[in-house]
Amino acid sequence: MSALPKTPEQWRPALETLPDAAHNGGKIPAFFFAHGTPSLAMTRKMGVSDSMMPFWKETGNESPLAEFLQDFGRVLVQKYKPRAILVFSAHWETSGIRLVTDYGDENPLLMDYFGFQRALYELKFKSHGDSAITARVVEAFKKAGYKARASPVTEARGDDGRGFEGPGLDHGVFVPFRHMFGEETNIPIVEASLDASLTPESEWKLGQAVDELRSDGILILAGGLTNHNLRDLSSFIESTAAPPYHVWDKAVDEAIAVEEPEQRKKALVDLASHKGYRLAHPRAEHFVPLYVAAGAGEKGKSKVLFARFGAKTVAFGLES
Repeated sequence: MSALPKTPEQWRPALETLPDAAHNGGKIPAFFFAHGTPSLAMTRKMGVSDSMMPFWKETGNESPLAEFLQDFGRVLVQKYKPRAILVFSAHWETSGIRLVTDYGDENPLLMDYFGFQRALYELKFKSHGDSAITARVVEAFKKAGYKARASPVTEARGDDGRGFEGPGLDHGVFVPFRHMFGEETNIPIVEASLDASLTPESEWKLGQAVDELRSDGILILAGGLTNHNLRDLSSFIESTAAPPYHVWDKAVDEAIAVEEPEQRKKALVDLASHKGYRLAHPRAEHFVPLYVAAGAGEKGKSKVLFARFGAKTVAFGLES
């Protein structure tokens, strides 16, 4: 396995070599991206304690992840000029039905976190939905055999077990998107819920259901993290993480770098049986968005774009 991109000198060439849709069978690749934590929006001016500084340097506003996301978003817009973005986040899941936001002229924000500085509850990200795009996504889900409907701004998004209610794009969307697209974007954004079963197979099928949208100029982004154990903040930092986290991280790197589609699928699904999986993910919601993106782009090759410890971004569905 060749060296994976961890620095600007490595990830920028990887981003530039992504094929545009015209050279990719008419399809935009599907992407799993590291969406970070709320601290990704934290600046030095907000106040970072000495004890939190190591964590902030790896996850905050000046981290390598923040810098990558800025480059990533710019390339996505320039290369694909998407007519809309369909995003799946680790922070929205529903049982029995697929919900797709239909928020109209302005997408509200759901501040679905607690215990942070006041400034993090005053963040802005201005974007809008598009009812036609929402209908197109709902149609794709129904075509694949799902129950699905639009979720209007007048209703809560549904209980995902996290205790936050109300409509809105969650922080797994607006926090990274502020880096990727600025504090305002004209690209329509709709969010769809994950399958609450949180299994590789169920999320893979979700990706398969929306694969056809990649030919319609719709950019599919699935956000999570390849390590998310909030019970052990040292696990987010390569230099302080215990050895089992390093074993897990290496296994993820090896699986996502497999190019042959069938072999890649097996390697990715097998990760859910890896002994480090539940250590890195006490609950699976931050890892399974990877399977949505992989399912949407299962027939093409993959390309690792960013591979910092515990945080990966991968393009799926590249033509051979």
